[in-house]
Amino acid sequence: MEYAAVTTALAGLGSDKWVLNAAAQRRKALGRQILNLTIGEPDVPTPPDLIDKACQAMRAGRTGYSNGRGEETLLAALSARYTRSLGRAIASDRFLCLPGTQTALYLVFRALCDPDCEVIVGDPMYATYEGLIRASGAVPVPVPLAPEHGFRLQPQAVRAAITPRTRAIFLNTPHNPTGAILRPEDLRALGALAAAHDLWIVSDEVYADLTHDQRAFTSALADPAFEDRTILAASISKSHAAPGFRSGWVVGPAAFCARALPLSETMLFGSQPFIADMTAQALGAPPSLARGMADRMANRARIIRDALDGVAGLKVSRPEAGMFALIDIRNLSNDSLQFALDLLEKTDVAVMPGASFGTALEGWLRVALNASDAETSDACARIRSFVEGQTT
Repeated sequence: MEYAAVTTALAGLGSDKWVLNAAAQRRKALGRQILNLTIGEPDVPTPPDLIDKACQAMRAGRTGYSNGRGEETLLAALSARYTRSLGRAIASDRFLCLPGTQTALYLVFRALCDPDCEVIVGDPMYATYEGLIRASGAVPVPVPLAPEHGFRLQPQAVRAAITPRTRAIFLNTPHNPTGAILRPEDLRALGALAAAHDLWIVSDEVYADLTHDQRAFTSALADPAFEDRTILAASISKSHAAPGFRSGWVVGPAAFCARALPLSETMLFGSQPFIADMTAQALGAPPSLARGMADRMANRARIIRDALDGVAGLKVSRPEAGMFALIDIRNLSNDSLQFALDLLEKTDVAVMPGASFGTALEGWLRVALNASDAETSDACARIRSFVEGQTT
């Protein structure tokens, strides 16, 4: 029997990336006391008022079919949110509502890319990005993100990667796994490159509300000069501690949304109205939950730095935003997968190997910041004991 070529293109790009999380879950099921620092889960449950809103909407009969673009209440809430944050009118015809950022980005690349065109993307990158690009038939072109540049995508490196087949520049700001935030000058330079070569800019901004230490965030849509070629994706999964509700969106040019709508309707003809109502309520309130989460995670990043930076040759890279810190283990190992598996076996601490996020992060570990301060300190003590044992 034969299969579609996409199944070959995506081989090894799905759950294989999350082998450490799966191993941690298996050990936990056997009764081990695992400190699982692999997944970017919020550190609080979904707020009760959002759950109440969803339940009220279901009881009120908001369980029928929706339209393909999104419920009017949610489209209005999205328009108000981005109009407020960008300081200029962003009309509701510039949005498409989808179940989560992952689905939103799948739609974007399917709508933009033809087979064998190229998408420039920073390396390291979130573990699903290569699959998202390849699923459209396009080819990812990784551009290394260097620690000496704060892991920020450098315009000159992007310029060198552009070819006649380039279709889009794929940004992630704030960045997963590094926590880097692109600066306004970075975005202006990247926008100018996109305009000069008639490229799209696609930006995943799901961590926009989770900046550490009150750092400023600038959206790729901030400069109106580039809004006709810029498409954003985001969701309430991180900012409102609601990952299981799968509620996300795309914001882009109205013409893009019109062209992509039939494809969106082919994928999923409308999201759940009761989740749309909950999302509209979430977007209408100040991001206080996200602010508290960001402050706690910034403190945990400090705990990790203070406990591990310089220990047995480790180097800790503190994030500017998001849910993760990075640990440079290259003085001890250039095989991050084996190192992480050994760490789990010896200490019951599960972290993600840098290799899951691209070749540029081999020799690093990604550590989630969603455990409590006490658990984070405990994990650091176990990691310290492990690495000191490696060097004796």
